Amino acid sequence: MRVVSLICSATEIVCALGHRADLVGRSHECDYPPGIESLPVLTAPQFELGGTSAEIDGRVKDLVRDGLAIYGIDAGLLRALRPDAIVTQDQCEVCGASLADVEAAVCDWTGIETRIVSCKPNGLEDLWTDIRRVGAALNDDDAAETLVADLQSRMSSVAARAAALPERPSVATVEWIDPLMAAGHWMPELVEMAGGRNLFGEAGGQAPWIDWEALESSDPDVILVLPCGFDIERSVAEMPALTAQSGWSALGAVRNGRVYIVDGNQYFNRPGPRLAESLEILAEILHPAHFGTGWQDKGWRRYAG
Repeated sequence: MRVVSLICSATEIVCALGHRADLVGRSHECDYPPGIESLPVLTAPQFELGGTSAEIDGRVKDLVRDGLAIYGIDAGLLRALRPDAIVTQDQCEVCGASLADVEAAVCDWTGIETRIVSCKPNGLEDLWTDIRRVGAALNDDDAAETLVADLQSRMSSVAARAAALPERPSVATVEWIDPLMAAGHWMPELVEMAGGRNLFGEAGGQAPWIDWEALESSDPDVILVLPCGFDIERSVAEMPALTAQSGWSALGAVRNGRVYIVDGNQYFNRPGPRLAESLEILAEILHPAHFGTGWQDKGWRRYAG
């Protein structure tokens, strides 16, 4: 079996299913598990990645407005790798190569039977479906069922412990800083499972744009900053765009030292097996006296700016 994965979450699914050796190509963003970087790279962004959050947002919106692809695919290399299966996504055109991009790249192939598997994880239930779908493409349904059961058990254990706690702090998730966007899809579910009350975004729904006034008036107990594709250091560098807002210092989360930068790129933004770790990180942040999973400085950092 020869497999190409064009989205980092799917790469992690393939590896978690025990099929790391079957991977022959990856996207430019695939960087986990360690060593995966040695595989040939098949995608590249069609916009400049540097600059501020506002500048990146503007470039992406320009491409979308003009009907242009956000990511390019090396069709020649893809064909040369002769994959039996290509795993991509059909959930977010900003997250990685889309199903349409992949279909366009293989449309003129002849004599090569390639299965295209498209993941579409809007919520946790969709993640289980995607794991099973990838497992079926790898002819390994048993591994998929085992992985799903293990992840569900692990996450249910955290949720049960959190549900027994009396405190449920209100939580605002920030998935993009400028312009301001809250997290959607699976994040509202994770917040609730970790023992919080999610303020913005709906489970299974798109990440909503919000304005500063909405965040200010909600006065959350906890603010989680997890910009899509950013690690902790990059997110910290972007924080002045948020902290410069009038009224920032008066927010309860700020006054009580409950603003946290989390590694969205490695955990929360990736709908793969490490959403279990993401839930553990959230539980540790929201209920530090009851959860001690040791993720501080690895998965999250308290913001003191």
